[in-house]
Amino acid sequence: MTKPKQMDGLQESEEAHRRKVVTRLARIEGQVRGIQNMITDNCSCEQVALQLTAARRALDKAFYEMIACSLNSHIEAAGDITEIRASTKDLARLLAKFG
Repeated sequence: MTKPKQMDGLQESEEAHRRKVVTRLARIEGQVRGIQNMITDNCSCEQVALQLTAARRALDKAFYEMIACSLNSHIEAAGDITEIRASTKDLARLLAKFG
């Protein structure tokens, strides 16, 4: 049995999104290693704080992208408006808890 084309496209889109997020996380990992080196090299607290802020914002952006991906997946999989509302409510709860 073959998969519907819409599902193939959705799966390809989700895979591309995963690769993008993994790439973003690898950059953040590099930022964090750089911050560790800055601390080891006795850089000023202000310089370290600036880089910590940049890394935190990058991580927040990755989080929001994952929530958006989850929202899209829930909407695509939902059968009717009631299911969409329930999914949206769950995601809103996650944003309130972690966002």
